Amino acid sequence: MVDVDAFVEEKLDEIAGGIGEEHAVIALSGGVDSSTAAALAYEAVGDQLTPVYVDTGLMRKGETEQIRETFAYMDSLRIVDARDRFLDALDGVVDPEKKRHAIGEQFIREFETVARDVGAEYLVQGTIYPDRIESEGTIKSHHNVGGLPEVVDFEGIVEPMRDLYKDEVREVARDLELGGIISERMPFPGPGLAVRIIGEVTEEKLAVAREANHVVEVELEEYDPWQAFAAIIGKATGVKGDNRVHGWVVAVRSVESRDGMTARAQEIDWETLQRIQSRITGENETVARVLYDVTHKPPATIEYE
Repeated sequence: MVDVDAFVEEKLDEIAGGIGEEHAVIALSGGVDSSTAAALAYEAVGDQLTPVYVDTGLMRKGETEQIRETFAYMDSLRIVDARDRFLDALDGVVDPEKKRHAIGEQFIREFETVARDVGAEYLVQGTIYPDRIESEGTIKSHHNVGGLPEVVDFEGIVEPMRDLYKDEVREVARDLELGGIISERMPFPGPGLAVRIIGEVTEEKLAVAREANHVVEVELEEYDPWQAFAAIIGKATGVKGDNRVHGWVVAVRSVESRDGMTARAQEIDWETLQRIQSRITGENETVARVLYDVTHKPPATIEYE
C-alpha cells in the first residue's frame, strides 16, 4: 500500500514543479480520482489552478448541484454547461470505442476553451493506474487516456494519481480530509451514462438511465458495493396495464472489488431485486424489463461499454 504522507509530499512538489509559474486547469468530475487530484493541485499551486466541471448531460442525478456545493471553497471553480455539445458529438455514434473517443475529444475541447480564457498552459487529470492499463492494452480506451485526441492544445498534462489503484486513491482522499461523500464515493465512469447505454446515446435513454441508476444506488447502499448501477441494453416486449409495450430493457449490476481490475457480482436477496425492478418499471413507463447481471470480471468488464 502507498505511504500516504510521503506520496502527498512528493506529489505536491511534482505538481508545483511541473506547472511552475504557469496556470493550469483541472478536469473535475466529482469522482474520487479527479477530486483527490484537484485537492492536491489546489494545495500545490493555489490560485494558479482553475478547476473545471463540465456538465456533459451524461452525469448522475443531482451531480452538478453536488459539485457546486462540495467544491464551493475553490473560488476559481468553473461549471461549464456543455450538454448540447456532447449530445451533438454523440449523435449517430453506436460503436463503444468511437463513443469514448468522441467524449474524450469533446472534453479536451471544453478544457482548451477555458484554458484560453484563463491563460492556462497545463491540464491536470485524475488518471489512475487501471485507466492506463486498460487503455494501453486491448480492453477499452478511457476517455482521459486512449480516448484523447492526437492534437491537444496544452504545454503538458499532469497526472499525479497515475500510479495508484482506486483503494490507494481513497486513502489519499481521507488523508486530505475530503470527506466521506468523496473518499468513499462509488466509482463513476468518465464517459458517464454514455457507457451505460448500448447503442446511440439520446436524451430519452439518458433520462431513463439516470433515474434507474439513482434507484439502484439508493436501494443497494446497504450492500456497500464497489460499484452498482443500471444500464440500458436494448428493447423487449412487455405489458403495462392492458397494453402491449416495446420498452427498454434495464440491466442492474452490483459488484465487489478491491481495485477494479477484477470483480465479483454481488449476491442480492430476492426481495431487494424485486423492489428495484418494481421501482424502475413503475417509475418509468418506457421500461419493460429489469435484469440482474451475475457475471464476474473476468469474463465481463464492470461497465457495459
